[in-house]
Amino acid sequence: MIFRPASAALSLALIFGLAACGSSGGSKAAASGGKAGGTFAVITVDPSNPYWKAEVDTAQSEAKKLGYSTTVNAHGNDPDKQNQFIDAAISQKVKAIILDPAGAKESVGAVQKATNAGIPVFLVNAEINTQGIAKSQIVSNNAQGATLGAQEWVKAMGSKGNYVELYGNPTDNNAKVRSDAYAAVISQYPGLKEVQRETANWDRQQGKDKMELLIRAHPDLTGVIAGNDEMALGAIQALKTAGKLSKVKVLGFDGNNDAAKAVANGEMVATALQPIVTGTTLAVDQADRFLKTGKSGAAQEKQAINCVLITKDNAAKLNNFVLAQ
Repeated sequence: MIFRPASAALSLALIFGLAACGSSGGSKAAASGGKAGGTFAVITVDPSNPYWKAEVDTAQSEAKKLGYSTTVNAHGNDPDKQNQFIDAAISQKVKAIILDPAGAKESVGAVQKATNAGIPVFLVNAEINTQGIAKSQIVSNNAQGATLGAQEWVKAMGSKGNYVELYGNPTDNNAKVRSDAYAAVISQYPGLKEVQRETANWDRQQGKDKMELLIRAHPDLTGVIAGNDEMALGAIQALKTAGKLSKVKVLGFDGNNDAAKAVANGEMVATALQPIVTGTTLAVDQADRFLKTGKSGAAQEKQAINCVLITKDNAAKLNNFVLAQ
């Protein structure tokens, strides 16, 4: 069971609250006669990343519990591949699509296409720029999580020093939301100076490669803020090789197992746990409910779940994006 502070519990209570006139109304897709069965198409980003692997594993497990089979494909943030997988799902006449979209703007057409074909789409982890097409858009509260992480990182930095930022995929709204939340906190401390920002696309190897360049360009840097754990872990590898990790404070975001170990070992200041297991479970449950009743059961289409700060105090309790009480 995932531990959440009171504010997160309230957020989930709002999500689970049923709305008789909620935004997710009935459609052709609700003609399953109240019985489970059929296939859910799970379309994710990159299962080699532990975050998205947890997303896939959860979707498959929850769908199986509810009596559905699944297909799994990964678009790698390529909208063209995503379109191909959406087309295939339509051809296969799947019951529903669980989608981690390849871009907020770039995915609108793909979601619309599936919806027009009578297949309900449930977004998880990332959102699209348009409402009223997908039945649900379930995301982590990225601004809240990034704020918690930045506050902890500022303390570790002693409110001063030169730092760099590793930025996520620019087509993903989550990258900007986290970066903006980091900046909102850090801007309150004039002793902290961002000397450079580089895009590393959520990837560990790119994080390492970019960090190697940043170390050479800024030998006096003392901090790194990263949009996710994979980029942060790549930065840690580069800092270790350069013999500088002990002098640099690194912040991550996601809460994967490697990051939890890094936090416990003092190599990473903190990370923000994204409740991807909870979010994906909600998406599958809402898909099942929609197919049986014509409504998702959620009070609104866009739903945000609060993140949890992971520090040395609780890192040992984190396993596969679930924090034990």
